[in-house]
Amino acid sequence: MVGYVQVYTGDGKGKTTAALGLALRAAGAGLKVYIGQLIKNADYSELNVLERLADCITVRQFGRGCFLLTEPSPGDRDAARHALEEIGQVLRAGEHEVVIADEANVACALGLLTEADLLALIDQRPPQVELVLTGRGAPASVLARADLVTEMRAVKHYYDRGVLARKGIEG
Repeated sequence: MVGYVQVYTGDGKGKTTAALGLALRAAGAGLKVYIGQLIKNADYSELNVLERLADCITVRQFGRGCFLLTEPSPGDRDAARHALEEIGQVLRAGEHEVVIADEANVACALGLLTEADLLALIDQRPPQVELVLTGRGAPASVLARADLVTEMRAVKHYYDRGVLARKGIEG
């Protein structure tokens, strides 16, 4: 199998959901999947089902909680560096055919990682591994290096009418 670099970005809903759909499809085809969630550290509903697929899908959360309304702490930066190191190790090992760095673009936009970090991650990808980077604000340099870029565009969202995340739909 030849692997490619995919980026799911934009201000619309569905970037992580698209990556998780790819993970399920890959697992269904017998491929091993690794999902490293930068920033996130919560009990999202999808984790409940992914636990049942632990023989083919590995999920690691590296976030320290929600800081998106405040400035990231040195601990948040350390957690992102640790995530980057582990995801790089998984890539180099080549034991997973699909590696997803969820919210990697956001981590870069928030200053937890640099553009150079994301480009180095792409450079570490063995040719047979599919690498997926998600999150709004993907740097132009990452978009240029990707083989597939999907931009989710917000057209209309019930969040704008005050509807919060609903269990099983958004969280």
